[in-house]
Amino acid sequence: MHKRMLYGLITAILCCTLTVQAGSINSDVGTTAFPFLKIGVGARAVSMGGAFTGLADDASAIYYNPSGLAAFEHPQYIAGYHNYFMDIQSGFAGYVFKLGEEQSLAASINYLNYGDFIETDTSGTETGNTFGGGDMMLAVSYARKFGYYYRAGATAKVIYEKIDDYSASGLALDLGVSYVTERKRFGAGIAIQNLGTQLSSLGEEKYDLPLTLRGGVFIKPRGLPLTLTSDIILPNDNDLIFAVGAEYYELDPFFVRIGWNSFGSNYRTADSDDSWAGAAIGFGVNYRQLHIAYAFTPGAELGDNHRITITGGIL
Repeated sequence: MHKRMLYGLITAILCCTLTVQAGSINSDVGTTAFPFLKIGVGARAVSMGGAFTGLADDASAIYYNPSGLAAFEHPQYIAGYHNYFMDIQSGFAGYVFKLGEEQSLAASINYLNYGDFIETDTSGTETGNTFGGGDMMLAVSYARKFGYYYRAGATAKVIYEKIDDYSASGLALDLGVSYVTERKRFGAGIAIQNLGTQLSSLGEEKYDLPLTLRGGVFIKPRGLPLTLTSDIILPNDNDLIFAVGAEYYELDPFFVRIGWNSFGSNYRTADSDDSWAGAAIGFGVNYRQLHIAYAFTPGAELGDNHRITITGGIL
């Protein structure tokens, strides 16, 4: 029972149930399975506030909008590490294959490790044992171009979760479409994430997956070495989320990125004065055939987040 209570606490943290005012908590928060599926991947995208649905022009498109994979001219890989709250750690890795000029195929893995915990009995006395837990997702993506301007893609996921002797599994599907102008100065995309079901649960009751609808645009203003992005994100277990981001590339091969995501307000407690929660900042550098990116996102009382991502190929 105590192990299940601890799992519930971890889930609550991942769902970000801490808010500015207790009365503002959405009644659906914490009601979906596999909350790690909502954690954004890729330091570049995260440092732009997670506003990446319309742009989706690197391998992290596997997560944000799989249709973006169709535009790749060469194979590309991605590997990232995320130092999350409370010493929780996660990672993401993927590889994008080209199937001719108009099609792409990708494989990816996403994991979250909760670390080790000290086991206690019902009175709170330590038993001398420890236990751990984590989540893992294996996925395959396919994307195709339709003419020059339009793309569509899908990602099929197998999900597994375990804490001590309890485990859960599920299946999910992401779908995405996008449009990009001829000179790639404007684009838009729509994606729906985590269409699927929980096959087995940690307890007796099964829950819905964190279904999320995303819509986004990007623009590269004429005469400015800048990419601006914006997303609207609608999850089935929380309020509407707004995200904006910017990437400055005048210093190429060095890039500077900033962003903001309204979901960050969930990290603040009622008496918090941390106004930076929801902000993001990062940078990247091209080195030979690699792009190395870093993102920093403050999380108020929960702690700060650091991400490092390496992508194969010049962006």
